[in-house]
Amino acid sequence: MNLPTVRELLESVRVGSVEVADAERRLLAFLRELPFENLGFAQVDHHRPLRQGFPEVILGVGKTPAQIAAIAERIVNRGHSLLVTRTTEAAYEEVRRVVDLAVFHAEARAITLQQKDISPGAGTVLVASAGTSDLPVAEEAAVTAELMGNTVDRLYDVGVAGIHRLLSAQNRLTAARVIVVVAGMEGALPSVVAGLVGVPVIAVPTSVGYGTSFGGIAPLLGMLNSCSNGVAVVNIDNGFGAATIASLINHLP
Repeated sequence: MNLPTVRELLESVRVGSVEVADAERRLLAFLRELPFENLGFAQVDHHRPLRQGFPEVILGVGKTPAQIAAIAERIVNRGHSLLVTRTTEAAYEEVRRVVDLAVFHAEARAITLQQKDISPGAGTVLVASAGTSDLPVAEEAAVTAELMGNTVDRLYDVGVAGIHRLLSAQNRLTAARVIVVVAGMEGALPSVVAGLVGVPVIAVPTSVGYGTSFGGIAPLLGMLNSCSNGVAVVNIDNGFGAATIASLINHLP
């Protein structure tokens, strides 16, 4: 059942596009359904769209292809959109057996299926990466943001080693409502971007780099110590988390 979030439904009642009786019927119908489904190895949270506006997301790490497919089937059968992160082509082939319209994004290592129209974000989410090696994390962020109803602009390979590449895209930076910046090595790019714009910058450290980057610890600490204002930092390689925050910001009035 494609039920809007509680806020969306209440807003529809407020503006008169949904009658009170219809809203009550839709809420009661949804609440009569089990809030979660126990598969033995997983308990699928079917009420998450009602609470948070987006369905449960499947983290592919540590799950077998069969487990991923079983959870995906339950999510899709309830009319929800599907997002599997950190997954493989083998898992995708298993998912396709039960969700034939699912799409595999190889660079992002994600499986998606858009089933429910989501209210569009107010502006553009720009996803910038320092280098080509950061693309898997950057694409995870971009694909996630798109599935959550945002217009996404990709600006890749604009790291500080060739700062003129970033400066040449100043108009794209200033046009964005929120910016996700993905960088490994020393993690300097978010500070530079934040110094050029007046919108929130969400920094994503990646595990890309030589030995003393310590698997992403060096860029993480560099981003946490940014001297530029307006920088928030998520965990190492967490493109999904950055996109979720960016989408929440972009959907604010």
